[in-house]
Amino acid sequence: MHGNLDTAPRRSPRLARLEAWAVRHRDKLAWVHLAMLAAFIVLIVGPLLLPPPADNATLLTNFTLLTNFLLWGLWFPLVFVSVIFTGRSWCGIFCPMGACSEWANRIGPKRPIPAWVRWEGTPVVSFIIITVLAQTVDARGFPQGAAVVFGLTFLCAVLLGFFFGPGGNKRPWCRHMCPIGLMLGVFSRIGAVQFVAKQPRPGGDAYAEKGLCPTMIHIARKTESRHCIECMRCVQPAARGGLAVVLRPPGQEVAEIRRHNPNATEVWFLFLASGLALGGFLWLVLPQYDLLRQALGEWAIGHGWDWIAMPGPWWLMSVHPAGHETYTWLDFFTISGFMLGTALALTAVLAALTALSSGLAGRLGGDLTFRARFVEQAYATMPVAMVSLVVGLGATLFQGLPLLGLPAWSAAAAKALLFALGMGWSVRLGDRLLAGEGLRGWRRRLALLPLLAGIVLVALAWRPAIFGY
Repeated sequence: MHGNLDTAPRRSPRLARLEAWAVRHRDKLAWVHLAMLAAFIVLIVGPLLLPPPADNATLLTNFTLLTNFLLWGLWFPLVFVSVIFTGRSWCGIFCPMGACSEWANRIGPKRPIPAWVRWEGTPVVSFIIITVLAQTVDARGFPQGAAVVFGLTFLCAVLLGFFFGPGGNKRPWCRHMCPIGLMLGVFSRIGAVQFVAKQPRPGGDAYAEKGLCPTMIHIARKTESRHCIECMRCVQPAARGGLAVVLRPPGQEVAEIRRHNPNATEVWFLFLASGLALGGFLWLVLPQYDLLRQALGEWAIGHGWDWIAMPGPWWLMSVHPAGHETYTWLDFFTISGFMLGTALALTAVLAALTALSSGLAGRLGGDLTFRARFVEQAYATMPVAMVSLVVGLGATLFQGLPLLGLPAWSAAAAKALLFALGMGWSVRLGDRLLAGEGLRGWRRRLALLPLLAGIVLVALAWRPAIFGY
């Protein structure tokens, strides 16, 4: 049954005026994309043309150090956190890679999108590859590493957009393969902005390659925020159909996730991403990593694998003799293996605790199947997983706090505060999810205990990042 005007979302006049203003000016987004493309070229290519920073250089005296802080200390963490307030606005309004991918789609052969690209796990694999590569090429330490990461991402975005996607206005990269888009999309579920259908159709979310949506959303059946890049093309204030912009309490979509197309792949991403970010930090500070590296190196040399002590290609690992950093194949394998091992270990623990919570909820009278409860309850880890990614992948932001004149302990205090907020929010979401499954009183609190243990475990694992090892 189709909706009608009575089902249209009710909004404040101020929000309606803001929506109308955005629609009037959406034709200018191309200029915004061009400006952002120029800015990224300057930030990525500029440092490659300059000599390495001197030992006494600062952000205010050296362009390379400034660009590094702008990319990793401001752009990444602030864009990531922005999803709480504005959803995936970065993707549709500012991102130059997505725009270039769509521009390439207009002139390409527009072939059908292959099944392996449309596979739900493809963006997770993309995220893992880019995150590990950023560590092995030291993208935060050297501009050449940043150029490898962003250059590879840009090339893949353009090529995928050029060859695949019908209609000439599609962004298969943004929906199916972008590692940043995956991260922003998943966490946009806890955001305060939602685009809802004015005349919704039943049946849940659907994939639609035909239509005006660049990320192939079936507009009338949209219920989840994950794939919406907020390009405003589906918004027509004067029309009966299309989407409308509404505000909601942060976390509402997750608390009511059963109504918003819950997805098991998202859950595994939350677990894996938390562990991957943790591993990317811990290998830098734990002495156990050095012991592992030494043992692996001795074993390899003892078996005649002398090549493992040789440096590899610059596009795969950090090779900067002038910068006193040259990784070997041993470093490449130990860094990658440590990160992946940490990710798998944390995933296994969180999955076991979530399964225990799901089983308890079922025995205590909760509705749904075991699998459905598992997926639903796992979303409770989203806030603490988000903090893990901010602290791990956005560490440059906290390193820069003392440069602003703040005391040395300010970085640790900021991280501790973020984890406290993330833990509290995760516990609150877990409680609401269990309430939605029909559990009350002591039954809900008992089923919440395994989830609470997982949330606390994630925070405790980051103790070295907060207080030092």
